[in-house]
Order: sequence, then C-alpha cells, then structure tokens
Amino acid sequence: SCWPVKKLLENMQGDLRGLSLECRKKFPPVKEAAESGIIKVKTIAARNTDILAALKENSSEVVQPFLMGCGTKEPKITQLCLAAIQRLMSHEVVSEAAAGNIINMLWQLMENSLEELKLLQTVLVLLTTNTVVHDEALSKAIVLCFRLHFTKDNITNNTAAATVRQVVTVVFERVVAEDERYKDIIDQPAAVQGNSNRRSVSTLKPCAKDAYMLFQDLCQLVNADAPYWLVGMTEMTRTFGLELLESVLNDFPRVFLQHQEFSFLLKERVCPLVIKLFSPNIKFRQGSTTSSSPAPVEKPYFPICMRLLRVVSVLIKQFYSLLVRILNTECEIFLSLLVKFLDADKPQWLRAVAVESIHRLCVQPQLLRSFCQSYDMKQHSTKVFRDIVNALGSFIQSLFLVPSTGNTSATPNQTGSNASGNTGSAQTNPGVLGMGGGATVLPAFEYRGTWIPILNVTVQGSAKATYLEMLDKVEPPTIPEGYAMSVAFHCLLDLVRGITTMIEGELGEAETIIQTTTEATSLPTQSSEQQDLQSVSDQSEKELVSRAVWEEMVNACWCGLLAALSLLLDASTDEAATENILKAELTMAALCGRLGLVTSRDAFITAICKGSLPPHYALTVLNSTTAALSSKSYSIQGQNVQMISPSSESHQQVVAVGQPLALQPQGTVMLTSKNIQCMRTLLNLAHFHGAVLGTSWQLVLATLQHLVWILGLKPSVGGALKPGRAVEGPSTVLTTAVMTDLPSISSMISKLFENSQYLDDVSLHHLINALCSLSLEAMDMAYGNNKEPSLFAVAKLLETGLVNMRRIEILWRPLTGHLLEVCQHPNSRMREWGAEALTSLIKAGLTFGHDPPLSQNQRLQLLLLNPLKELSNISHPDIRIKQLECVLQILQSQGDSLGPGWPLVLGVMGAIQSDQGESLIRTAFQCLQLVVTDFLPTMPCTCLQIVVEVAGSFGLHNQELNISLTSIGLLWNISDYFFQRGEIIEKELNKEEALLQKQAEEKGVILNRPFHPASPFDCLWLCLYAKLGELCVDPRPAVRKSAGQTLFSTIGAHGTLLQHSTWHTVIWKVLFHLLDRVRESSTTADKEKIESGGGNILIHHSRDTAEKQWAETWVLTLAGVARIFNTRRYLLQPLGDFSQAWDVLLDHIQSAALSKNNEVSLAALKSFQEILQIVSPVRDSEKPETPPAINVSVPLVVGTTTATNLGRSFMRTDSIGERIGRYNGSEPPVITDEIEDLNLWWAAWNSWYRIGSESTRPPITCDKLTFIPSQPFLTALIQIFPALYQHIKIGFSMDDLQKLGVILHGAVSVPISSDASPFILPSYTEAVLTSLQEAVLTALDVLQKAICVGSEGMQIMYPAIFDQLLAFVEFSCKPPQYGQLETKHIANAKYNQAEWVALNYVPFAERSLEVVVDLYQKTACHKAVVTEKVLQNIIKTLRIPLSLKYSCPSESTWKLAVSSLLKVLSIGLPVARQHASSGKFDSMWPELANTFEDFLFTKSTPPDNLSIQEFQKNESIDVEVVQLISTEILPYANFIPKEFVGQIMTMLNKGSIHSQSSSFTEAEIDIRMREEFSKVCFETLLQFSFSNKVTTPQEGYISRMALSVLLKRSQDVLHRYIEDERLSGKCPLPRQQVTEIIFVLKAVSTLIDSLKKTQPENVDSNTWAQVIALYPTLVECITCSSSEVCSALKEALVPFKDFMHPPASKVQNGES
Repeated sequence: SCWPVKKLLENMQGDLRGLSLECRKKFPPVKEAAESGIIKVKTIAARNTDILAALKENSSEVVQPFLMGCGTKEPKITQLCLAAIQRLMSHEVVSEAAAGNIINMLWQLMENSLEELKLLQTVLVLLTTNTVVHDEALSKAIVLCFRLHFTKDNITNNTAAATVRQVVTVVFERVVAEDERYKDIIDQPAAVQGNSNRRSVSTLKPCAKDAYMLFQDLCQLVNADAPYWLVGMTEMTRTFGLELLESVLNDFPRVFLQHQEFSFLLKERVCPLVIKLFSPNIKFRQGSTTSSSPAPVEKPYFPICMRLLRVVSVLIKQFYSLLVRILNTECEIFLSLLVKFLDADKPQWLRAVAVESIHRLCVQPQLLRSFCQSYDMKQHSTKVFRDIVNALGSFIQSLFLVPSTGNTSATPNQTGSNASGNTGSAQTNPGVLGMGGGATVLPAFEYRGTWIPILNVTVQGSAKATYLEMLDKVEPPTIPEGYAMSVAFHCLLDLVRGITTMIEGELGEAETIIQTTTEATSLPTQSSEQQDLQSVSDQSEKELVSRAVWEEMVNACWCGLLAALSLLLDASTDEAATENILKAELTMAALCGRLGLVTSRDAFITAICKGSLPPHYALTVLNSTTAALSSKSYSIQGQNVQMISPSSESHQQVVAVGQPLALQPQGTVMLTSKNIQCMRTLLNLAHFHGAVLGTSWQLVLATLQHLVWILGLKPSVGGALKPGRAVEGPSTVLTTAVMTDLPSISSMISKLFENSQYLDDVSLHHLINALCSLSLEAMDMAYGNNKEPSLFAVAKLLETGLVNMRRIEILWRPLTGHLLEVCQHPNSRMREWGAEALTSLIKAGLTFGHDPPLSQNQRLQLLLLNPLKELSNISHPDIRIKQLECVLQILQSQGDSLGPGWPLVLGVMGAIQSDQGESLIRTAFQCLQLVVTDFLPTMPCTCLQIVVEVAGSFGLHNQELNISLTSIGLLWNISDYFFQRGEIIEKELNKEEALLQKQAEEKGVILNRPFHPASPFDCLWLCLYAKLGELCVDPRPAVRKSAGQTLFSTIGAHGTLLQHSTWHTVIWKVLFHLLDRVRESSTTADKEKIESGGGNILIHHSRDTAEKQWAETWVLTLAGVARIFNTRRYLLQPLGDFSQAWDVLLDHIQSAALSKNNEVSLAALKSFQEILQIVSPVRDSEKPETPPAINVSVPLVVGTTTATNLGRSFMRTDSIGERIGRYNGSEPPVITDEIEDLNLWWAAWNSWYRIGSESTRPPITCDKLTFIPSQPFLTALIQIFPALYQHIKIGFSMDDLQKLGVILHGAVSVPISSDASPFILPSYTEAVLTSLQEAVLTALDVLQKAICVGSEGMQIMYPAIFDQLLAFVEFSCKPPQYGQLETKHIANAKYNQAEWVALNYVPFAERSLEVVVDLYQKTACHKAVVTEKVLQNIIKTLRIPLSLKYSCPSESTWKLAVSSLLKVLSIGLPVARQHASSGKFDSMWPELANTFEDFLFTKSTPPDNLSIQEFQKNESIDVEVVQLISTEILPYANFIPKEFVGQIMTMLNKGSIHSQSSSFTEAEIDIRMREEFSKVCFETLLQFSFSNKVTTPQEGYISRMALSVLLKRSQDVLHRYIEDERLSGKCPLPRQQVTEIIFVLKAVSTLIDSLKKTQPENVDSNTWAQVIALYPTLVECITCSSSEVCSALKEALVPFKDFMHPPASKVQNGES
C-alpha cells in the first residue's frame, strides 16, 4: 500500500507504544488496551487491501485505548492521546460511533477543565475533517466550545470564541457542500407555504438540519431563551450571539436563500429579535426627562446597538432578494429605524453609527434599486428609498440648524421655518465671520454662523466605517465635530455616483440594443427624451420595467438630494467640496435629462444656475422654478424637509462687479469665485449633456446671458462674445483673476454653441427654442426705450445657425422665424442685429457646400431664401435696406445659380410698397434693372412671368413718375426678349407644363394657373399684356398713355406669336377687361379743375380735369382695341365667339359714343367706322384722284414674313389694305370674307341705332349743364349709315326704316352751342347745307336708290321715305324743337355763352322738298305710293308754307313750294284720276282744295317794302295756279268729286271778284287789285259755263255748277255796283269796279246766248230761274252814269225778250 498509509500505520503503532509505556505503571488497563490495539492494527493491515476503510470500520476499537488514556486525566497522557486521536481524525479513519465516544470523552475533560486549548483544537479537527459528527454529537461538541468561551482564562475565552466562530462556519459550510452534492439529483420539494412549526425540519438533509438547529438556538440564546438543541449551555452574551448571527448571515446567505426553512427562521426569529433589541434606542430621546413616561427608559447600549446595526446591514445587504417575498415588512421596519436614528434628539454616537450604516447602503446602488422596486414602487408601501435620502437631507440640515455646541438658542423648528421662507433676514451678523474670516484654511461648511469642518473620512465609493467596527468598545465613543456631516456628505456623493453610474450603464446597454434593432429596421435613432414616446412594441418589456425603476429612483431621491446639495453648495467654503457638490448636481441633472424627467432635471439645473448668479438676483425663470419647488415640502414621517434658500452673506472672494440685466438696473451686483465655479459647471453641463437639456436650455442660457451681461461681454461679428465696455452706468469692475478667465469663458461659451453641431435634432431644437425665448425676453425688455439691449440670444442664434449649416433644414424655420420677429423690434440696435444675423445666415447658407449641392436641392434653396422674402412684411426702412442690399449681394455673387430661388428674390423686389420712401424704391428698382439687363437668360423661364409682375408693380408705384415710366420701358424690353428667344422659352415652358400636369394628375387635382388653358408661352404674353393693362388704368395720365401705347404696340408687333386660340383670351381677359376699367374710371372721374400740376408745369385747358385726362385714355384704348379688331380680323373671325366679342366691342363703342364727352364720343364713332372698315367719306370738292388710303397701318403681307419662324402661317389671298383700297367714294366696299356673317352687321346696326337714338333723344330737363352732342359727332354717326346699310339692306324692314327716321330727325334737330356756331354754320344769308344735313339726305338717298333697284317688297318703304322728307320740309316754316331747350336765333346769340343756336333749316328743307319732288316724279305710280296717300301728304305738307306765304321765314320757301306743288300735281293728278273709282284719293281732294284756297287767298300781308315788280311776279304765280286748275282739274270734272268741283268753283268765283283794301294808294290800286288774277278766275268760270262740249253727265254736272256759281257771282257784282253807285254820288267809281261790272254784264249776255243754244233738257229749271232773277237787278243799273256800263247793260238786257211769254193756263194737256 501507498506511503501515507504506511506512515499512518507506523505512527499509530508508535502512539500506542508510547501510550503503553506511559501507562505501564499507573494505569495497567490502558497499557493492555494499547498493546491489544497494536495487534489489532497489525491484523487489519495484514488482512485488508483497503486499509483505511478497514481502520474506519474498526475505529471504535482502535480509538478505545486513547479514550481510556484521556480518562486518566493525566496531562501528559491526555495530550498524547489527543494528538493521536487528532491524527486519526485527520486521516478520516474515525467512524460515527467512535466520534461520539470521542466527544463524550472531550466533554468530561472540559468539565474537569483539562487541556482546554487542546480540546478546542481536537473539536475543530474532528468537525472540519469530515462530517461524521452530527446531530446530538455535533450539538454537544458545539456546546463544549461555548462553555470554554466563558472560562476565567482570557486566552481560552478568546480561543474558544474563535473556535465557536469556526465551528459555526463549518456547520454551514457542510450545508453548502451537501447542496452542491445533491443539486443535480433531487429537485427541491415544493415550498411549504406558511410553515409555522419551527421544529418541522423533516424535509432537510442531515447537514442542513444541524445548521438549522444551530441557528435556531443562536437566536434563542440572544433572545435570552433556553436553546432547543444546544443542550448543556450555561451562559451566553448578546454581543457574542449577535456577532455570530452577523457572521452566519454575512457568510452563508445562499443557505438562507435556498432553503425556505432557513428563510422562515430569518422571518420568525432574527427579525423580531432585532426589532425587540432595538427598542431602547427607539424610545430614547436625548434630553427628555423620565417624568414623561412612567416606566424608566432603558438607555441605548452602544455595543448592542452597533452590532444590531451591523446585523441589519448584513440582512439588508445579503437578503434583499428575500425582501420582496418574505422579509418585506421587516426590512421596511429596519430601514425606517435607520432613518429614525438620524433624528436630532438621538445621541451623537447613535446618529454617527446610523449614518455609517446608511453610507454602507449608499455605496450599493443595486441594493438601493431593489428598495425602490420593493417599497417606493408599491402602492401602499412606505417610500423607503425616498425617506432615506430625505433623512440624509434633513440630517445635514439639522447639523446646521441645531448646533452641537449650543451657540444659538434657536430651536430646530423655528429655524427650519425661517430657513424656508425668510431668505432676506440673515440670522447672524455678517460681520462675525466664522472662524477668523478669510484665514480659514480648513475645508469646511459654514451656514448662518454654524461652522462645520469637512473631515477626510473615506475613500470615494467605499463605506469604510469607523464606529461600526469598534467591536471592543463598551462605552460610546466621542464623535469629532464634522464627522457625521462629512459621512453624510459622502453618503450623498456616493449615492449620486452609484445611482447615476448604474442607471447610465443600463441605459447605455438598453440604447445599444435599441440602436441595433432600430438600425436593422432603418429607423432614425431617437434622443433619450423622445424614447419614452416610442411604442411598447418597439421595446422589450424588460426595458420598460427597468425604465420605470430608474424613473422611480430618481423621482424618489431628487428632492431630498437637491435640498441637501443646494444647502451644502451654499455653505461650502472649500473649492474641492464645491466642485464635488456641483459635479453631483450636474450628474443628476444629466441623468434626469436622459430619463426625460423634466421637473427634476430643471430643479438641479436651477440650483446650478442660482449658484452662478449673485444672491437674490432677480431672474424670473429661476424664481418661478424655485417657487414651484419650495411650495412642496417633503414630509418624512412627520418631519419636513424644506428647501433652504441660500444665505444672504457669502464668505467668498468677490471677483467681479457689474450691472444686473434688468429694466431698471439698481446699483451693481457682485460675482464671487464660487459663482464663476458654478458658471463653469453650467457650461460643462451644457457642453457635455446638451442633448438631454431639452427645455432647460432656457434656464441655462438665461443664466449665461445674465452672467455675460454682468461680465460685460458683447457680441462681435459672427456672434462670438468679446469683452466690451458697459454702455451706460458704472463700468464693470473685474479683478485680474477674472480678466484672465474671460477669454476662456468666452471661448467656452462659443464652444458650447459650436458643439451644437453634435447634438441630435430634437436637442438642437430645444436649444434654438430656448435661445428664441431668451431673445423674446430681451425684446420685451428693450421695448419702449433705446437703451442697449441684450444681444446674447440673437448673437448665439447666429452662431448656432452658422455651425449647423449641414443640417440647416431642420432648424431654419424656428431660427429665421424668430429673427424675423427681432427685425420688427422698435429698438433700432436690436433690429439691426436681427437683420444682420438673418442676412448673414442666408448668405452663408447659399454659399455653404451643401450635400447634395443647392442646384440639386431646390427645396433647401427655397427654404434658405424664404426669410429674405418674409422680411418684406416688415415696414422699418433700415431693415428693408438691409434686405435689398442682401438681394443685391446675392444677385452679384449667386445670380447665375439662383435657379428656383428666383421667384423669392423677385418677390422681394416686388414687395416694395409705394409708401416706403423713394430710396427704397430706387434700390429695389436698381435690382430689377440689373435682373432685366443681365439675368433674364439665366433664370428659369417659369420666372419670367414674375419679372413681368414685378416690373409692372414698379409701374404702379406713385412715388416717382420716372421709375414708373422706366418700368414700362422695361416691360417693352422684356417683350422684346420674349420675341427674340421665343422658341427656347416656349420649349422650356412646355416641358415644365408637362411636368406640372403630370403631378397634378397624380394628386388628382386640376392644374390651376392664370389664363389656363392657353399654352404656357402664351400665358407669359398674356401676363405681360395684363400688367400693361393694369398700368393703362393708373391714376397718372402720363403712365396711362405710355402703357397704352406700349400695350397696343406689343400686341401689334408680337401678337402674331400667339397661338390662334389665345387670341380669345387676349380679347376677353386683356382688351375687354381694360376697356371695362377705363370706361368705369372715365365715367366716375372727377370734373373738378386741376390746378397747374406742381410748380411750373402748365396743363392745357383740354386736359385740366381728371375727366378730360381720362377721356384721352379712353380714346386711346378704344382706338387701340378697334385697330386690333380691324387688323387682326382674319385671326379673330375664326374664333368661336367672335360674334360675342363683336357685341362687347360694339357695346364699348356705344357707351363711349354716348359718353357726355365730345372727344370720346367722336373717337368712338371713328373706331366704329374703323371696325366696319369704312373710310370717312370725303366731300366732292376734295375728292382725290386716287381711292383714299385707309387710315390704319396694315401689314401688307401677314403670312409670309412671320410664318417661317413660327410654324403658324396663315394663308392670305390678299391683304385687307388692298381690298379696302378698292372701295372708292360712294361704291360700297367689296369684301368677300371679311364680315360675311349678317348677324355681325345687324349687331352693328343695333348698336348704331342705340347710339343714334340715345344721342339724339332730347333731354327731359334743361339747364346750363345739359350735354348736347356736337355736330361733327352727329355727322360722323349719320355718315356711318350708308355703308352699314349696304350690308343689311336685304333684311332692312319698315321697322328699321322707322328707327332710322327717328334718328335722322333727331340728329337734324340738335342745336349748336353758340361758341361752336361760327365754325359750323354758314353765314345766314348763304343757303348752304351743313355737313350733317348733307349726310342725312345722303342716307335717305342711298335708301331710296336701294329701294328703287330692290324687290317689290322693298317698295313699300317709299311712303316712309316721303314722310321723312316731308317732315324735313316742314322745318322750313317750323324749325324742330329739341326737347325743352330754348334755342336762340343765330342773329341774337351772343358768342361764348353756353347758349344754343338753332340752325338755319331753310336750305335743308328746300333741298328735302326738291328730293321729294324728284322722288315723286319717279314713284308716283307705285302701288305703295298710291295706297299710302303720299300725294295727299305732300299736299298737306306744302300747304304749310303755301298758307304762310309771306310769313314764311324765307321767301324762297313758298315759291319753291308752289313750283313743287305744280310739278307734283302735274304728275299726281292723272294718277289720282286713274284711281278715282278706288276711293284711294278721296281724302286728297278736300286737302288740295284747302291748299289752293289758303295759298290764293292768303291771310298774310305782303311786306311793306315789296316792289311792284315783285308783286306782279307773285301775281303771275297765282295765275299759274288758276291755269293749272283750268287745264288739269276742271276738264276732268266728271272724274272728280262734286264737292271738290264746287269748292273750286266757289274759289274761282271768289277770285274773280275784286276785293278792295283801303290802304292802296291811287297809283297802285290797279296792280294791287290782282286784276289779272280775277280775270283769269272769271274766264275759267265762264269757260266752264259753255257747256256745249258736254259729253258726259258728269261734265254736265260740272257746267251746272259753274253756271250756278256764275249767276250767283253776277248777282253779287251787280248788287254791289248799285250800292256803290248810289253812295258815290257824283264821284266816279274805281276803275277796276267799272271794268268788273262791264265784264259781268258781258258775261251775262254771253251766258244767256249759250243757254238758248243748249238743248233744253241740258238746262235745269233752277238755272233758268236764276237767270230770270237777274233781270230786276239789271234794270236797276240803268241809272248808272258810266257810258261804258250803259252800253254793256243794253247788250245784256236785249236777250231777255225771249223770256217774255203770256202766262199759261192752269192746266194744259193734263200737266201742271
């Protein structure tokens, strides 16, 4: 067998031999046993191969001799035996039975107090080598050790204590080993819930069972109860028991965690025990008297208390996984106790030990996390974690507020209340500086007179306790001043460090997981503040749970931490301590930021900010945050933690004095080195944790702004800060220390903003927002005063924008949006910086090398240029100048590559308003001129339209007439450019259009642009035309004129480029729209006289009212449109709605023609003539040899020149010009395809009619201002008719003729104003027609000629023409009345008064009469003329001048009337006779008779100055009339009504009797008597009395009439003669009377003769009777004296003899 076994056997045999030797004399049984033992060993060795196993089997026998040896109680033998036994045990050859025997033997030795140390050693060897000893034996062995611990001997005691500790450890190590052995074999049995039987250990394995029993008894012993298993214990101390418990719990937590029986022990035994033992400490209050409680209070005992705290620490540390399940409440109680022990009324040592315990917890972040999960996050549980932190806070406060030395009498609560609210009243005199003022070298805290040194207690991150380790002390130690504070301070720092590193580590892991997953799904990573918005599905449950824990931890601790740290920061006098505190605040702020806990983050940041600023500095952002915080007092089990405001006095070195940034700065403020230290922390925070600051950028930047202001830093170019002098008030005072720091601070601030390029987008937005709101505050402050504003925010916005150019898109809108607001600020300095920043950013943005470049990223380019456009909404001129300068710079540097930015740039120029001052307009106009001259070819064609708009808008500016006129010139240049580059522009625009069309279709919207659906190139032209159109209605006449000329020139010059369909738009949207507006403006224009336009400009009287100026515009416009209609008719006519356009144009012509302005109305008619393609007729005298040239410039060849370059040729057979050239004088133009459409002509006719009827209708009322159309207007109007008529004659109806008549009549009736009359009227004596009258007659002439060659149907119009002419004839005697207007006779009219002069209508009427006669001669036989009683009407009309005779205005009139009557009758009477039977002329005869009567026996007296020759001439006219009767009427008596003949007879009768007038002189009597006339009358009468020619009864009837008249006449003459003879006496009668009587007498004799010759039946009895009745009268004449009469009488009486018969009988042959 192997060597160790051999060695063992040898040693055993040696031991036995030694034993036998020793016992040889005194103890023979022992010797024998030893010797038999030797034999036994040998036999075992000889017989067995596995010697050790055999030895173990027989160990009881092998050990027996040694046990007996020990029983001798001999020291030497005992020692030998114990050594031998130990050797056996160490070779593990002792069986269970043997071990039991050994222990019994050891017990006896112990009871005899023998070999105590050896005993302990043996027990230890026995228990450590193997596990044979257990159960009762084990318990006995352990008790043995315990008993040895309580001996008189110190060494033994200590050794025993160590042994006990080791044995206990061994027992538990066995359990661990056993579990290890069985771990793979058996599953743990199901946990027995609520196992209340503490002895039920049947489920445990042997080793575990022992350990269980041991631990249970330890608890019993500490609790001073009897043990169950460790039988035989005599005494025990609590301190030792607690130490053992602590070591077991500390070393074997797994046993307790894995076996629920053990866990159960913890819950049922350990915890109650600890709680019970703690009670004296809880109840005890320092300084309270016993009288308050009846039972005497047990004083806290340091050793127990300290050990309890250690146990608690172990429990908490090791079993926090059980906390949740089993020890929840107990743990909660422990922690609450710890918190309680910090109370100010507990002994100092207790507080120190408690703080140390808490420190142990604070360095274990995982543990704290577990508290938070188990308590703070459960609904109805104590917020343990929060309480711990708050307790530390209030502990630190209490150290300041309850001075240990008792140097103030203030009680804690008073001070507390004071501290929270009353910052202003310092409680100690600031003069008393703590501990010798500035000489303090020791690091310390000092607050309100309490000075606490800072001790270096532990290394960072480890909780090395001092007092928890004093296990040997029985009396409480004295705690040095500052120790508790220092530990608490470290607790806070470690707590912060632990939590933040733990959470940040986990956060980092979580974020990397998220990042890898999000990158896989290609989502952008989100900032920590946004992460909580991410949906649950994106994140694992686990991450959500841990996030909740992190948030809870922070939420639970931040208030307490902040309260404590703020207080410490305020109290700290040590730079290192300050640094630590700031670092803690910074890490907390960053952590809160990462977790998105806004309130807490802001609170920490606020604390740092407050630290940076002087005490009580009024900064609203911070104050509001603090107010919100301090209104919450955090209650910790009945005590308040209050936010302590900083104390007012500072023990820091002042390093700078400056002015506060406030509306009314009062005095100065001081900055200390601690302020600067805080400021640096703040900068670091912003620098390294900018990404999580979120909304608290506001606080940070507000604070920085104030510090910068106090330190007097001012912005310079690019936004960086440089030290500058304060502008007003006392200058800033800086110590050299700060002066050297300033550049580094300034660069740190700049770096901070430079670093913004590394922030994620959301954080960057927060930064920008914060800067914007800061800036808003600065703006509010700068309102209403022109003091230097704080430009920090604006400068930093610029800086941030410049460094973030690569992703400028995401911040551009908020950034520029805000700067635009700044630009509107009333404070000029502020405004200037705003504009500076904005324009710098825009220029930088445009020049920056973006990726992709701007040329490929149009959206970005537009984004960058947009704010430039927005500046246009700001009215401050300084800003606008900056804006335009920027535009100019951009044009000069970037002009060629602006591309899609052009609309914005042009928009800026176009946004200048008229009211913005000349210089601005001029600058903007310069930009525009630059664009038009240099950049038209480089800009996208789509922008050309905008150029047109902008140029147009400058035309409308009313500041500077020159600019307006120049801009119209620019428009002309632009149109030229369009013309030259037409093809290129068209191509590009069409491409763009197709693209837009496609986009619109995709979106499902309709493409909407002006002038749709014209082609894009045409739209460009249309925009140009529309702009010029707007300028054509500008208020300034010069602009209107220029624009109008330009518009019509461009349409004339370049109109052929337009597509055919576009003309539709030109006509409707441009030209007609313009006409509408001009018409409207003209009709509403002011009639007030304009005084000479400014200074020395004189205005011609024809333009001295707005109305007259507008009239010019109207004329221009209408003429232009009409010209286009005329020259481009071949283009317009094929358009679908030419007729509507024609109507509208006619409507415009009509309204212009009817306007109350002579210039406009006349021009309108000219345009009318032009569109009808009529050349104004020329008077005969002026007719040129060649046909007149048309007065319109017409391109002779329209198609050929332009067709090549347009692809839109129009074939033309010949030019309009040529065609119109054929139209000479009166010939109507032969136009084949010009206006075939009759409707157009009829529309023209209707317009003509409306113009005519409106303009010639007399006014209803008459006053000075009544408008009366001028003669040239009326002439032009009437001259249009003949040509118009040529086209409408086919459908020209009676109605139309009637309408025409009305107009002609009206036109002729219009009077002339007296001031115009000298130019129009011929002198009164000349019988000349005015041109108007000529035109009227020409119109009628054209008509009658047309009727003459026209169809039968047309001839019914003759009568109407006669009516019209006859109406004119009447003017000779009765000039027409024009409404109510009074007209003066020309002779009486005074020139230059607004009076109206009637024309001399006589020549006109007479010419009309000639026309009538002419016409009648041609048409007498026409059916219509007969039917419509034309003859009667002529007679009726002539009757007027004939009856007036001498009263006629002109003598020529009645003479012409007579000759006309004679001519007419000579033609008409035969016709009348012809139609006698039809009765159509019945009514004519009486009219004719009356006419003769009125003329031959006129009532008017001849003028006195009429010469005899004249009289005779006139008499001869009368004679002519009678001759007509005798030749034309009486011979045909039988075809003529009787009454008429009767009337004629009566008339002849009347004429043949002389009528005498008394006024004649003797000499004249013969002539004046119209002797010749009477004679003719009588002869005619006589002629008809010879009735032998009678052939028809009708003639007989006429003869009878003539006879009866003759006889009656004779009777009258004779009677009168007799009378006169009788009266005259001797005087002879007048010559003519004598002649007359002789004539009568002769006639009577002739008559009787002829009667006799006539057959009797031809003469009726009545006649005879009349003849016979003459006889008596004749007889009476016998007395007359005249011989001539007598001889005639004789002749007359002779024939009467034939009448002498005898009287006949009554009845003869039956006849009566």
